[in-house]
Amino acid sequence: MSMMNTLIIFAIVAWLLQIILGWWQINRFNQAFAKLSAKGNVGIGRTPGRFKAKVVIALAFDEHLTVVDSLIMKGLSVFAVPKTVESLIGLSLQHIQPQAIFPDDKNAQDALAQAIQIKD
Repeated sequence: MSMMNTLIIFAIVAWLLQIILGWWQINRFNQAFAKLSAKGNVGIGRTPGRFKAKVVIALAFDEHLTVVDSLIMKGLSVFAVPKTVESLIGLSLQHIQPQAIFPDDKNAQDALAQAIQIKD
């Protein structure tokens, strides 16, 4: 087997692995989002960009616009896992300040600002 064939096979295996792991990540997010959606109206925010860590934040609001649940997913790889942002739960929409919640993470601030704008 030549070096070129080995490289082609390696590229195909890597591509298939990326597809499978991407599907796995989307599936985990969809399951977490379905649970979140069952709790109330949902606002979603995400960061744009191609070559920086992505952040997706989703907030479930009750009828009084209080956060009843949340999730954040951030990272560069397919191994990013949805997690709850405990500091947001119980906050009223008017009291959410992205800079205070994520003082050291500009991407998370931007995603949170977008998630709460949807509710305005």
